[in-house]
Amino acid sequence: MEKGLTKLNSGWHQYAELTAAILSGLLIAAGWAFQQSYEPISVMLFILAFLIGGFAKAKEGIEETVSERTLNVELLMIFAAIGSAIIGHWMEGAILIFIFSLSGALETYTMNKSQKEISSLMEIQPEEAVRINGDAQQKVHVSELIKGDLILIKPGERVPADGILESGITTVDQSAITGESIPVDKKENDEFYAGTVNLTGSITIRVSRKSEDTLFSKIIQMVQSAQSEKSPSQLFIERFESTYVKAVLAAVGLMMVVPHFALGWSWGETFYRAMVLMVVASPCALVASIMPASLSAISNGAKNGLLFKGGVHLERLSRAKIIAFDKTGTLTKGEPSVTDVNLREGIDTAELFSAAGSIENQSNHPLAKAIVEFTRQVEGVQLKRTEVTEEFGMGITAAWGGNKYFIGKAEFVGKEEALTFADGAARQFAKTGKTVVFVRDEKGIAALFALKDTIRPETKKAIESFKLNGIQTVMLTGDSEQTAKSIAQEAHLDSYRAQCMPEDKLNEIKQLKSKAGVTIMVGDGINDAPALALADVGVAMGEGSEAALETADIVLMKNDLQKLSDAIALSKKMNRIVKQNIVFSMAVIALLICSNFLQILSLPYGVIGHEGSTILVILNGLRLLK
Repeated sequence: MEKGLTKLNSGWHQYAELTAAILSGLLIAAGWAFQQSYEPISVMLFILAFLIGGFAKAKEGIEETVSERTLNVELLMIFAAIGSAIIGHWMEGAILIFIFSLSGALETYTMNKSQKEISSLMEIQPEEAVRINGDAQQKVHVSELIKGDLILIKPGERVPADGILESGITTVDQSAITGESIPVDKKENDEFYAGTVNLTGSITIRVSRKSEDTLFSKIIQMVQSAQSEKSPSQLFIERFESTYVKAVLAAVGLMMVVPHFALGWSWGETFYRAMVLMVVASPCALVASIMPASLSAISNGAKNGLLFKGGVHLERLSRAKIIAFDKTGTLTKGEPSVTDVNLREGIDTAELFSAAGSIENQSNHPLAKAIVEFTRQVEGVQLKRTEVTEEFGMGITAAWGGNKYFIGKAEFVGKEEALTFADGAARQFAKTGKTVVFVRDEKGIAALFALKDTIRPETKKAIESFKLNGIQTVMLTGDSEQTAKSIAQEAHLDSYRAQCMPEDKLNEIKQLKSKAGVTIMVGDGINDAPALALADVGVAMGEGSEAALETADIVLMKNDLQKLSDAIALSKKMNRIVKQNIVFSMAVIALLICSNFLQILSLPYGVIGHEGSTILVILNGLRLLK
């Protein structure tokens, strides 16, 4: 209900402004038609155009002046229109009000357009869920769900809360949250996000977060925060606006007197030129140079899996000199996978993999899971449940198929034999940063598995794009020197720092900021949060820890580092458009002021030139929506 009212009010405000502007324009046209034959009627129509077109802006200007005790563009425009009427230029004053109200309606449209992505997100948020209590099912509002509740989701329904799949298998459309265009298959223990669509199977998930803590809610909060936070450039323009308006009013006061005595102008011409100056010197276009562009860029990012927590962070990205990366979960997938296998000669491959996979399947260790995943892909392998004994930090023992197996470190299976197995392959794998797991049966070392946390497919491409932009890259990781060196070489990073604790990462960021300049930190873990907070721009991976997501300034929803490269390009384009707008608006103001002083600019052309430039800079900012 609240979402609907917000949307209704926003839409009503936009259409009310547009309707007032159009009606004002129609009254001006009617007044112009009656101007020659029925002048009193013409003046009345122009006065109505003043009131209808200018009421909203006059109210806005007066309220802002009273609340903030500063002069603004709205008041300047109203003064100029009234001044035009005083010297008998009713139609020109009405045209000024009409175009000013039209540009205001266009600016409101820009604001609403930039919020389209967040509005569409809010529309897809389910408000009800089917909660399971034993054999009973009950429809409840999503706000009543608590962590641990079981909820039923049927095919075609949207997921009402974040959770873990308890039972069933399905395919889910996650495009609204992660931006993935291809539906994702989900099995037991996989994570679900509120707002995604359950496509195929009827499933039960266990709620993992309350409605206000879901990833969906965080996305909305982040985009809303970004839309309300202003960039440094925008804040400067707004501070500059009040001073500029005072300067214009002072110049207009001088213009009303000085030319009559210094240049011999008539009092009528002097006052007319002062009114034209008030119109053309107004900073409307300058004020509209930044905010529409910033909001359009934020909206563009939200649509493409980039969440900015404010325009300041988007603006700062283009000045980045160095990017520091965490390793695990950022440059790499964050989970080990089997890269190499060495087997004892003559061994039955299917038998060995079945034994190793079945035994490791009883462990929750990440290395064990990687070995199980690898063995599942081998033809002829059958995994069965078996009793195991696990020795923490060393390995696992079990009897399988009439044979006893030891799986784990070299020290666990017999160090001397393990390190000489397969011509000392273990030592070579260790030099490249790989972890080695040995398998021993009753005949001796049967096999070794080399595992490594592999880099993400998009990492190399992203690193190359950063280098092409002249940005240095460095990795900060808690891993060993050998592992860090291997990953840095594979990813083509400029440098790396190994064995970094959270405080070490913090110190590295301090040094990078002082030596290199604007520094970006990219991470996903709790240990990255301090460094993310200290960096000029903190970037979190979308599947990272809540601490990282809360601390970061930008979130990459799809965990795609290439998106950071896109964000930098978007930042550069936004700053380029803002500079275009500022230069253009100031050039137009200077040209119009000079033309007025030389007495070659009439009020109607001054109105069109000034308000036309405002509309053009708004439209130029809207280009960032594409």
